[in-house]
Amino acid sequence: MQSAAVNADKPLFWDEASAHLMKRDRILRKLIPGLNSEWLLPTATPFITLARAIVGQQVSVKAADSVWARVLEQCGRRPTPATMLQTDAQLLREAGLSKRKTEYIHDLARHFAEKKIRPAAWNDMDDEAVVAELCAIRGIGRWTAEMFLIFNLQRPDVLPLDDVGLLKAISLHYFSGEPVSRFEAREVAQAWAPWRTVATWYLWRSLDAAAIRA
Repeated sequence: MQSAAVNADKPLFWDEASAHLMKRDRILRKLIPGLNSEWLLPTATPFITLARAIVGQQVSVKAADSVWARVLEQCGRRPTPATMLQTDAQLLREAGLSKRKTEYIHDLARHFAEKKIRPAAWNDMDDEAVVAELCAIRGIGRWTAEMFLIFNLQRPDVLPLDDVGLLKAISLHYFSGEPVSRFEAREVAQAWAPWRTVATWYLWRSLDAAAIRA
């Protein structure tokens, strides 16, 4: 979970982004002042961030956190690609992973272990190039790649339109609880550029502190 921390952990763009969003958006103008002691924090290694994102696909945050905790009991507190590959698939299944997610995480670990991907280069690549490289890995789609851009690379202008939490927050705050389409969400988010990551974080945080995690 992302929560209050020393200022050294705050992204360099955070204060500028927050000020911009309060000027441009009436909802964020109300939300941000109550959350100004919190921000997006640095996360774990690229491998752990991606593995945890796979665990979180299509389940609630609470369920994902519970399964991830049990996975760590099998693999150690800071699993590496090597330790994940050494963990028997049945043990991961017993921790709560589906057969498919178990296969995805093992495949991810092989990509890292065999150097089929180049995480050291991602900081110098643009968002779409990173997304393309990640989506070439089995089990990683655009949502997972965007979570990686937000939580690991801390890219400032990511808009994850496939994220249920973001759509729920937009529905609640901008449409009186009525369901919203991706098109409507994108229209609302036009005012947030070039800080759509920051706006997304605040809207996630407005729903539930537990929803903001690596």
